[in-house]
Amino acid sequence: MKDSNFLRENNARFLWHPMGHPADSIKNPPYIVVGGSGVRIRDLDGTEVIDAVAGLWNVNLGFSCEPIKKAIAAQLDALPYYSTFRGSTNDKIIELSYMIRDFFRDEGMERAFFTSGGSDSVETALRLARQYHKIRREPGRTKFISLKLGYHGTHFGGASVNGNPRFRQPYEPMLSGCFHIPAPHAYRNPFGIADGSLLAEKCAEMLDQEIKFQGAETIAAFIMEPVLGAGGVIVPPENFMPLVRDICDRHGILLIADEVITGFGRTGEWSGSRLWGVRPDMMTIAKAITNGYFPFGAALLSAKIADAFESSEPGAGFIGHGYTYSGHPVGAAAAVACLDETKRLNVARNAKARGRQLLDGLHRIKSKHGSVVGDARGIGLMAALELVSDPETKEPLDPAAVDRIHKSIYKAGVMVRISGAFVLMSPPLIISERDVDSIVDAIDAGLEDALQGAGRAG
Repeated sequence: MKDSNFLRENNARFLWHPMGHPADSIKNPPYIVVGGSGVRIRDLDGTEVIDAVAGLWNVNLGFSCEPIKKAIAAQLDALPYYSTFRGSTNDKIIELSYMIRDFFRDEGMERAFFTSGGSDSVETALRLARQYHKIRREPGRTKFISLKLGYHGTHFGGASVNGNPRFRQPYEPMLSGCFHIPAPHAYRNPFGIADGSLLAEKCAEMLDQEIKFQGAETIAAFIMEPVLGAGGVIVPPENFMPLVRDICDRHGILLIADEVITGFGRTGEWSGSRLWGVRPDMMTIAKAITNGYFPFGAALLSAKIADAFESSEPGAGFIGHGYTYSGHPVGAAAAVACLDETKRLNVARNAKARGRQLLDGLHRIKSKHGSVVGDARGIGLMAALELVSDPETKEPLDPAAVDRIHKSIYKAGVMVRISGAFVLMSPPLIISERDVDSIVDAIDAGLEDALQGAGRAG
């Protein structure tokens, strides 16, 4: 490794960072992370903090999962790469496809199309959804509907169904035929409805109205995150996704569950779809499938989708789509080992218990710092604080103040993620009760420090 002076001098000079302004990264150099162990990371200055982000929602098993590391090393020695394009495959991807089908049996997933990550998985699902309808001789079904505030990656398809203007406006025009309905967000919704069940019914009604307005015969799929992640950890009321499932069924529309964040236990269940008792037509997965140790993902398909393709004419069912690294043997080996550890440790159970503990702590913080914490919400080990400058108007806290809070929390011993005026938390699912207490204490101390420095308190 280059010495510390070299790294500091060249930090952000030749690298554009995702989800940031290049000039800002130069002005405010990112933390240089050089080590990780368990649920902690260490920066170039030797500062060790709890990683309450789990890398980027994905390091569910922490940074010291030896079975995955060993599986990667062994596979690099045995077969570091080979294509899975028509005519060849590898042993590890065959094993993984069997395991994935078994793991998501309750969701009704029967087939997997492997990808390099979450955005690829979404792109794959959108394309296969259109092709499915063409196979069934309904070629007019090309449109997509999704939720405002939803996040579905950064490819043009995913960005087009994204519901956040920050990921769309700089790149418009987007893919045509993509439409959005309000998310069932109790803290912020255009209807002024605070009751979760009623809000879910209203948003479902908006979906039904949009389908009728567009024409059901023109719509391919509705895509949603079972719990909205990057949009601010928005937890839909429990009746929302079942209502959506019913509406999609009535209109012949596919339901795609974007489980890139919510898959593999983060919500306290093995998937967000299972959390709400819904069997989607497709699921997208990535992130925690390899514990973040290798870029990997998949679009998963139900029996209905599989049957349509596998019984179709050769031309109609030919999948003219794929990635060089689809089914990568090293990624597959990592995923096999990761799935084994995920099940052995039963991390979904720990996520449920520790998630309740974390949310209880965040509610105490909201009570204490009500002048800037407008809302505290979450489920399992995905949680958020929404920061406001005025609790009555819900005006978001200004970026400079949010940045001070971020730095103060880091100084207090915890890495959190900032997105707009949200403090997002998604710690590893192996986290202990003691470490969750430390996260809550650090956020409390960080808020206290930042607000006192800015002349605000309480």
